[in-house]
Amino acid sequence: MTMTTSTTGRFSAETMLFEILRDPAGSELLSRRAPGIVGSTILHTFQMRPLGVILATEESLTEAECAELLDELAALEPGSARVLARPAPSAPSRTYEDAEVVRGSAVLSAPARGSVWQRLELRIDGPSHGNPYIEVELTARAFGPGGISHELLGFYDGDGIYRLRFLPPAAGDWRFELSSNARSLDGLTASISVSASDVRGPVRVSEQFHFAYANGQRYLPVGTTCYVWTHQGDTLEEQTLRTLALSPFNKLRMCVFPKSYTFNSNEPERYPFARVDDGWDPERFDPAYWAHLETRIDELGALGIEADLILFHAYDRWGFATMDAAADDRYVRYVTARLSAFTNVWWSLANEFDLMPTKSEADWERWAGILQRWDAADHLRSIHNCREVYDQNRPWITHVSIQRLDVYRTAEETSRWREQWGKPIVIDECAYEGDIDQGWGNISGEEMTRRFWEGALRGGYVGHGETYMDPEEILWWAKGGELHGTSPARIGFLTSIIADAPGAHLEPLDFEWDAVTAGVSGEYLLYYFGFNRPSFRRFFQDPAITWDVDIIDTWNMTIDRVQGPQAGRFVVDLPSRPYMAIRLRRHD
Repeated sequence: MTMTTSTTGRFSAETMLFEILRDPAGSELLSRRAPGIVGSTILHTFQMRPLGVILATEESLTEAECAELLDELAALEPGSARVLARPAPSAPSRTYEDAEVVRGSAVLSAPARGSVWQRLELRIDGPSHGNPYIEVELTARAFGPGGISHELLGFYDGDGIYRLRFLPPAAGDWRFELSSNARSLDGLTASISVSASDVRGPVRVSEQFHFAYANGQRYLPVGTTCYVWTHQGDTLEEQTLRTLALSPFNKLRMCVFPKSYTFNSNEPERYPFARVDDGWDPERFDPAYWAHLETRIDELGALGIEADLILFHAYDRWGFATMDAAADDRYVRYVTARLSAFTNVWWSLANEFDLMPTKSEADWERWAGILQRWDAADHLRSIHNCREVYDQNRPWITHVSIQRLDVYRTAEETSRWREQWGKPIVIDECAYEGDIDQGWGNISGEEMTRRFWEGALRGGYVGHGETYMDPEEILWWAKGGELHGTSPARIGFLTSIIADAPGAHLEPLDFEWDAVTAGVSGEYLLYYFGFNRPSFRRFFQDPAITWDVDIIDTWNMTIDRVQGPQAGRFVVDLPSRPYMAIRLRRHD
């Protein structure tokens, strides 16, 4: 059938589906009138098509229904899509427990000793009547040596158990004073003696564009993506851990919520919220789910891998992406309370925030404020984009987490982004090595490796992902399992090159117009030629400096030393192959 409608309205048959879906009013109308379109697991393959074409090929709707839908879309009031700031949930009542309950009468258990940057936990056995998840608020103030103090947020863990967690940043005596609207929890205290340790601590921004652990040790992020690996069951999850243990990766992007998307049609074994007959109860968390997630985060930590936790995403069929403001805020507070004392956690407020039209800028800013206030360990924070980039100048954003905005230019933009935002640039999605139908998921291992090198020499950090077709729909980027691509080994080779550079990181240099260059002037120079294929390279260097020269084949992972130290003017012969690099190190 052929779809036609007036073009005078707000939306028409010519409007791209994506533009309607990102509009709250349009998205609500489409969800109600055409759920088969909005809920499709292959929505991403046609969302940039005109709505009229999509409706004309949609078998679940009659021609009359399509015409009615177009008329309703055209009639939407201008401005009806504006997202207003949503009020935060109200505070719990001060009368949760009767006045006869003795203040501070609950039983508190705490360790007598702890260590710097190792998680401490206070357990309180307290009341369980009503719904403590929403009716009880538990906070604490941690007082440490030298007058330092931190605010802590506690959480209910079911069966009358409350917990407070803390990641002590300094050795010495720490005192905890608890506050609660539940009288039996209010006024409890604990003291813990914390000793020094060799734990590296959380990752911080270092030297403006780079990273280091809290103890000062350099951290070079080598990231990959397994969005919902913790939702796949123990067999596959344990295989993922074994794969990661043998990989070069030390950062993993992963979602808290499950994902509904192409190659993601299976149901998870566990959900963040308690099950009810018609779905999930957003006012009651499922402790078993959270305990499982915590186990996996700890297992990543044991492998030296940072867990880059994505709090929100749009790919949903359970209603988690469209909860009301109170549920969203309660969820962010609960995540913060449970997980902020894990050393290896990073916070990503969203994967592709701009695909979630029901969330306003005020929402994102409010959730960032919750993280800033209640995460005493001050973990790294970011927010990730699809087409529209969030204002990365916001002070709460510690580093830029970004995906490609152009089909071809990705890592090449690192230089501009560093200058624009003055923060570390982490290209978490430069596209994925694989062979699926979408352009974001079918670049070669060679191109993935090239993007890593290009971004690294421009002073940024590129992330990996893999999407090779699998008969059981086990694709690494979503579910983990095994790696099949050719880039991980080459990424590991690059990592070893960077680790051997001065300061174990690369700073971009502007020496050459036709080859990206990084290093330290007069000490260490690294040139990368990418897909160019020079047969030789002329150098003009200070004759007072003598260099050891290495020819690096970044694909075949070889390093060949040029015979004899070089100085002044010299020529380095190359094999006329792409993906070559030359390294100059000052000769001692």
